[in-house]
This record gives sequence, C-alpha cells and structure tokens, in this order.
Amino acid sequence: MWRTPNSFRDLPMRSLTASLSAAAAVLSLAPAMVPTLAHAAAPAPDVAWDLVRDLTTQVGPRPAGSPAEARAREWAAARLKQLGFQNVAIEPFTMRAYRRGIDKAELVGFAAQPLAITALGYSGATPEAGITAPLVYFPSLAALEAAPDGSLSGKIAFIDHAMVPTQDGSGYGPYGNVRRKGPGVAVAKGALAVVIRSVGTDKHRNPHTGVISWAKGVKPIPAGAVSNPDADQIARLAATGQPLKLHLTLTGQIIDNAPSGNVVGELPGRDPSLPPVLVACHLDSWDLGTGAIDDGAGCAIVAGAALGAQTSGPDGGKPLRTIRVLFAGSEEVGGFGGEAYAQKHGKEPHALAMESDFGADRVWRVITNFAPSADAVKARLLAALNPLGVVPGDGTANGGEDVGAIIAAQKLPVVDLNQDGTHYFDLHHTPDDTLDKIDPAMLAQNVAAWQSTLAIVANEPGPIAAR
Repeated sequence: MWRTPNSFRDLPMRSLTASLSAAAAVLSLAPAMVPTLAHAAAPAPDVAWDLVRDLTTQVGPRPAGSPAEARAREWAAARLKQLGFQNVAIEPFTMRAYRRGIDKAELVGFAAQPLAITALGYSGATPEAGITAPLVYFPSLAALEAAPDGSLSGKIAFIDHAMVPTQDGSGYGPYGNVRRKGPGVAVAKGALAVVIRSVGTDKHRNPHTGVISWAKGVKPIPAGAVSNPDADQIARLAATGQPLKLHLTLTGQIIDNAPSGNVVGELPGRDPSLPPVLVACHLDSWDLGTGAIDDGAGCAIVAGAALGAQTSGPDGGKPLRTIRVLFAGSEEVGGFGGEAYAQKHGKEPHALAMESDFGADRVWRVITNFAPSADAVKARLLAALNPLGVVPGDGTANGGEDVGAIIAAQKLPVVDLNQDGTHYFDLHHTPDDTLDKIDPAMLAQNVAAWQSTLAIVANEPGPIAAR
C-alpha cells in the first residue's frame, strides 16, 4: 500500500468528523447559511469511494478516443442520474487519438539487455520489425538543444533529466518538457528516434507514458520513455565511453477524428437563474493503469462534494447556486474536453470554476485568484478549511486543463485546492495507477475540503470578482 508522510491514513474517522464539525461551525459566518456540513458530510466520502472503485473496476483504463472511454461516458451518465444529478448529458466531439501497439526496447551488442519502455502519446511508429541504431546519450534537454542540427542523422537520442519529488508538483513543469518538447528537438537534430527518462520520481521499473507536443508541420518520429532504473542503467553505460546501440519497436498509431466527449450534470440550486459553480475532472486516462489517481479520484471528489453540499443552504436545504459537474474527455492528449466545453458553454455565465486532477492525497493548501473586493468570501473560505489542515498559499489560482479555457474566456474566479504531490509522480501515467494506491481517509479529507468550499461559494449571492 502506498504511504504518504503526515497523511490522514492513521487518522481515525471520528477525528475527521470532528474537523468537519469545526468547519461546519465556521460556515455559519456566511450569509444565509446554517452549519449543516457535519451531518451532510457523512455520505459524501462513501459516494466518492464507490465512484472511483466502480469506475476503475467496471470500466478500467479509458484512453482518449477509445471504445473504453465511450463506455466510461455511458457509465458516468448513468451513475450521475442514479445519484440524483439533473440535466445529465453526453456532449460529443472528435479529436486526434493515439492507439498503442507493440512497445519494446533492448540494448544490443555491448551490455545487451532488455529495457522497460512505453511509447509516448502521438509517437511515430517504427516498422513492425523495429529499428536498430546507435544510442546517443544527452544528460539534459539543454544538452540536446545545444547539439548541431543534423548531427543525429541515423541515430537514436536519449534524453536524461533529474526530476525530484516536491509537495506542490512544481518539478513537472520544467522536467515535463523533456517529454513534451524533447522529441521535437530530436527531430531538428536529425534523430531517427528518441527515448527519454520517464517523467516520474519513482525507482520502479514502470515507465511513465504521456503526450508529446509536436510543433505544427513536424513529422513524428518514434518516441518512448524508459523506467527510471533503466535510465540509470543507460547513464552508467554511457559513462563507460563504450558505444551503445538500441533495437526499438514502437508500432502505435495516430488516429484522426476519433470520437470522444464530455459528461455534464447539475444539482440545481435554489435560484437556477444565477450562474452555476463549475467543478471538473477528466474521465479519460492512460492505458497502462486504471486511471485511479489520474483522474478517477478527481471525478469522485467533485461529484461526492457536490452531493454533500446539497444541505448547505438555510435549514439544511439546497445551496443558492446550481453546482455543475464536468467529467471532461480527452484531457490526457491535449485538453480537448475543456476546449469543447468552452466552445459549447462559453456564452453561458459561470460563477466560479474549480478542478480536481492531482491524485487523492490530502488537500494541504488553498489558493484563489479573488480580487480584494472578495476578501470577506476568501476569509470565510480559509476559516472553513483550516480545521481540515488546509493552509493559505501564495500565488494565483488557475484551475487546470479541464476548466482553463472557460476561465480564460470569462475571466472567472478560481479556487485551487492543492493536494500533496510528494508521491504523485511515483504513479503518474504508469501501470501502478490503480485503486489500491488511494487511501480512503485521504479521499474523505479531499471531499470534505471541496464540500466546505462549495458550501461557501455556492451560497454566495453576489458575484465573486477575480483579479
């Protein structure tokens, strides 16, 4: 079982309930609200666990644009209706998909041995028999960028890096560029193919997949990621000065105009004429695991919290505003679901947007983009989250891939509930992204933090200004 330091794993449920009770007392500070969160929170964690359990078990992996993702949409729509959501709809769109084929790599000649590899999303394909070519080691993306154009003709580039764990996941930005941009740089240098160290922080022989951002007009070359232990092996072998040679087989396909779609549902508020609060996750996943932390947990959290907030209004009634959930499709390969949502719903006013897409470890920090005129709302929010161990953070909230387009289009206020990412990139995009890695107590803390937040923002009568 995956363990996180300072987690809620060993926190008795009665202690979590006590924290919820304290949070509920704070909610009484908000206008037109009563402290109902404590008794409302009881079923929400169970709903969330059931959702992520059943999604990852009954559907399993949900690659963007695949029949499995289509089954997930049907499953999600049926489950939301069963839970009492209204106006549930599947909103189809088409996108560019990637279908995995054979993924295989082995060093040949000096130090011959197999490597644990996965193709990256939108990788070009080798012939079915594979390719064999010299492997050229680069210690960083910057080192590859410094290589002369054309210098890798007929060769395979290997890009190393040194990503380390951080609580806020900040390493993913710069080191993620090794995967997102590195293959394009390898093309410019004339490479026949490219292999990278996985963008992850674990020490297991589980390679991490993920999407490549090819520049317009660039013809994709075969591109894969080896596990961190295999990358260590390549680095040690490169240090010997002996020439390395790799046999690589990656036979995946890029498919245009593949069917995908979003699932939306609503819990109407007391005044349906007011702009809704939008809470989002993404329904698709990579194919190596079952998409538990990325992002089945997020869908479970937002749906469970939305249901739990339904008794946050006066006398235990509904909140003032409608809460709309978005289970976005095809996030993993380019955020297509978020863009499709903005295109379809961009003319509908929204009150606020939030997204859960960083696993299921405990929420530890809250960030907003509220203007000073919304300081009173922010103060109530911080006070409600404090009993759950959530602290205020610096910076400006930006939502995420699934809500980014609608936030930008409408300049929406945003609340980011940051989860502990110390171990997130041990599992991210690997075969280890499975249900057993989710701690039910930490999942419950996530739901409680989200529910506390929704109880405030969905009961706010006036607009919340964003800076």
